[in-house]
Amino acid sequence: MNRNLLLALAAVMAAGILATGCAKPSGEPAGKTEIGKPGKKITICMLPKKKGIPYFSSCANGAKKAAEELGNVEFIYDGPTDGSPEKAAAMIEKWVLKRVDVICVSPNDPDVLAPAMKAAREKGVKVITFDSDGKPDSRELFVNQATAEQIGNALVDTLIDDIGGKNATGQVAIVTATLTAANQNIWMNYMKTRIKNNYPKIDLVAVKPSNEDQKLAFQVSQDLLKAYPDLKGIWGISSVSFPGAAEAIKQAGKSGKVQVTGLATPNDMKTYVKEGTVRSVVLWNTEDLGGLTVKAAYALATGKWDPKAKEFDAGTLGKKKIVGDNLLLGDILVFRKDNIDKYNF
Repeated sequence: MNRNLLLALAAVMAAGILATGCAKPSGEPAGKTEIGKPGKKITICMLPKKKGIPYFSSCANGAKKAAEELGNVEFIYDGPTDGSPEKAAAMIEKWVLKRVDVICVSPNDPDVLAPAMKAAREKGVKVITFDSDGKPDSRELFVNQATAEQIGNALVDTLIDDIGGKNATGQVAIVTATLTAANQNIWMNYMKTRIKNNYPKIDLVAVKPSNEDQKLAFQVSQDLLKAYPDLKGIWGISSVSFPGAAEAIKQAGKSGKVQVTGLATPNDMKTYVKEGTVRSVVLWNTEDLGGLTVKAAYALATGKWDPKAKEFDAGTLGKKKIVGDNLLLGDILVFRKDNIDKYNF
């Protein structure tokens, strides 16, 4: 009996040792293992300036496709529906507590978001920006649709062509999103330089914010039309301000008399283009921008991002140029009546 008792005790002790060896360390989330190991899902979060805008919804669609293509990615898309940078910062803090791997941010106000982004990096979370850049020390890289100079020049050249070409004259105005949007402020700097150097007969008379609100963009554009009765053109340099400005021109009965162009998804502008209120729409492939963002985030999380490289292999999206800490999506597109139906985003 003594021998049997010893054998039973030994079995119990062995079982206990096995159970202890298999237990997860205290505080480790279930299902989470070291990045790159089998069973580990990379959690990538995407935070737009404002949730519910077609532009960012299109980015999210492309991001989801890229996540599905990669296979082991948990993709989370969320953001404030009112564009509040304070709410966006709080969302970053919430994701850090959940121990996500990468947060991709389009900062509405870089100054407000920078502390939360820096704190996330200090906790080991990778942080990148897309669409609009943040403070350089608050992120690791910026997934940029094109250089700011390319965008600014394309916006100016497109509207000038619509007004009448190189020798066009007259007053023009800009309706932007917010005065704190870093990307749009840089674009406008290049736009002003382009006008000064290339189109001296064009007079930029006003820059008005619309706070990422289409109704406000409509009202601001109406006010511009009244304040400047000889206005020749308006730039709407956000996907919200452009359709708002177009609708104001349409309702004022000035379609074809006052030209309007800017940045928006082709789906949002097809009606205005086909009826003649808008001649040209400037943008890039927003789905590809979202997809490239997720693929760059995945490369960072898995240690495959090479900060010294001049090119990034984005798989089905092709090879993309790296300039400094900017990963460039590529070509700017111009949609007109003869080609806009070819695009569906």
